[in-house]
Amino acid sequence: MSNMSDQLVANVFKTLAHPTRIQIVKLLREGELCVCEILPNLDSEQSNTSQHLTVLKNKGIVESKKEGTKVIYSVKNKEVYQMIELAEAIILRQIEETKSLLSK
Repeated sequence: MSNMSDQLVANVFKTLAHPTRIQIVKLLREGELCVCEILPNLDSEQSNTSQHLTVLKNKGIVESKKEGTKVIYSVKNKEVYQMIELAEAIILRQIEETKSLLSK
């Protein structure tokens, strides 16, 4: 793998390196949503949520379409769910290892 590939992979991780962005992606797993539907599920202001959606869109993780006055968001690359699931599995394994060490 080239340095350019490594940089591109790092950029994907950097894009997802915020809890709000991960929450947004997880919410979009259920289907397309507008900001007004995403917002009640987050502990975030509308302006912050919109900024996170813009980052996700600019980096190709989500896409948007206009429906009347609403902008509807969806996940563009479904592989992102696997990335999040793998990260969660690593964390769970680390927790179990820590518990095991503490119980000795």
